[in-house]
Amino acid sequence: MLDTVPSSHPRTGAADEPVIKLAVLAVGGQGGGVLADWITDVAERNGYVAQSTSVAGVAQRTGATIYYIEMARDTGRMPIFALSPSQGDVDILIAAELMEAGRAIIRGFVTPNRTTLITSSHRIAAVSEKIEPGDGRASSSKVHATAEAAARRFIAFDMEKIAADNGSMISASLLGALAGSDALPFTRESYEQAIGAGGRGVKASLAAFGASHDRVRGTAAAPQATERKAVEASLDPAGKISGPQSLLQGWQALAARVGALPEPVRDMALRGLRKVVDYQDVAYGGEYLDRLDKAVALDSAELAFALSIAAAKHLANATCYDDMIRVADLKTRSTRDIRVRKEVGVKDGSILQVTEYFHPRIEEFCGTLPAKLGLYIENRPKLAAFLDRRINHGRRIRTDSFAGFAALWFIGGLRRWRRGLLRHKVEAAHMERWYALALGYVPSDYALAVEILNCRRLIKGYSDTHVRSQSKFDRVLSALDLVKGRADAADWIRRLREMALKDEKGDMLDGALKTVASLGPTPTN
Repeated sequence: MLDTVPSSHPRTGAADEPVIKLAVLAVGGQGGGVLADWITDVAERNGYVAQSTSVAGVAQRTGATIYYIEMARDTGRMPIFALSPSQGDVDILIAAELMEAGRAIIRGFVTPNRTTLITSSHRIAAVSEKIEPGDGRASSSKVHATAEAAARRFIAFDMEKIAADNGSMISASLLGALAGSDALPFTRESYEQAIGAGGRGVKASLAAFGASHDRVRGTAAAPQATERKAVEASLDPAGKISGPQSLLQGWQALAARVGALPEPVRDMALRGLRKVVDYQDVAYGGEYLDRLDKAVALDSAELAFALSIAAAKHLANATCYDDMIRVADLKTRSTRDIRVRKEVGVKDGSILQVTEYFHPRIEEFCGTLPAKLGLYIENRPKLAAFLDRRINHGRRIRTDSFAGFAALWFIGGLRRWRRGLLRHKVEAAHMERWYALALGYVPSDYALAVEILNCRRLIKGYSDTHVRSQSKFDRVLSALDLVKGRADAADWIRRLREMALKDEKGDMLDGALKTVASLGPTPTN
């Protein structure tokens, strides 16, 4: 039966024993049911009577399953338990993902004078976030701030990473956080015994449980310190980087150049440099820093180096465009095979069959040819159409086979000749025009120059996706002639970019461009 006692009067069990109320929110594949069973087992091992129920969500990332547990000390009389949580009446709430914690707060399950909120800080993008053409991610920092205010105690860190590092599921990490919080009056040994009783994956689960438990208790090293040391080591010319001596020396020279940049720019510049060198080679990284130096020379601390930071980010993305070579390279890396095996859960010794889908157009084919030959074909429509009829269809390539893997490995190996290919010539020319345009506005309108750099985030993807995104980029920047000289020029470019990111079809952008076209002059800065 459902209990209807108001939340301001906590319900009691038999002989006035208080009922502890705990809710777990998890989506498919996160082991929420296993976690609920472990918690129930722990309670019963310690002389408590417990009841566990669940209310299933709709589908993955459109609704989490709520596992609800109530427990009270066993006095010989059966207490009356509720079947589902009520607003303002939950003692402990465990969320397997950050946004689920936010949804629990919205639903009223978390209260500041009562609830201990335990959540993993990692994110699994919801469907509404994935379908956004731009960056549709909800703000994690806002959820953190709200949770701090909404809960009596808030515990959050990346429990998914702890589980993955120990070869377990997040349910074990969540249980460790619960045990470490002392929100329940049970010993660590009781939790470990419940895990051991499961009989499957016990060793890995205990490892994840222990790591999470120690993290809450403050006896484990925070990962931020480890990450910071790694960054500092890469900036240090004496840092240990594997590879041939010439490559090592080349990387150290680039890292030293990053270390000489203004402090606010270094982090983004280092991230960009790593991406560019991984994409092509050390010399390509040098070209990236050469371009970045132009922005730094025009920037200043008074402006918080906003121009340089934006340049460091978007230059890296512009130089690392997606092409057939990049796609093939990523699909044949050993790290991808390891990741896929881990995600699928392939056991050691088992054979994994992987089928990759490709649908190249004549444009991608010409892009991988030497520039003169590619242009020769593109400038002859009949020849291009003839080849397109033979190229433009889907292909399924088995990369677990020698022939399939060798084909992609060969294409990925073409990157050493990338600079001489047509696609690189086109992308490099487009990038130089965009970058020169942005830097040209620095003396007259610094904010507008920053927004022009930020417009580069509109360009993404491969094949048709790249064509559509570049079209939006061109349409947004077409408004420059209409807004330059206005005091709010930067704000208008920002609005147009945000509309282009949110609107896949481009209807909102078209409307905004019409509005811009109708604007009258305003006083300049």
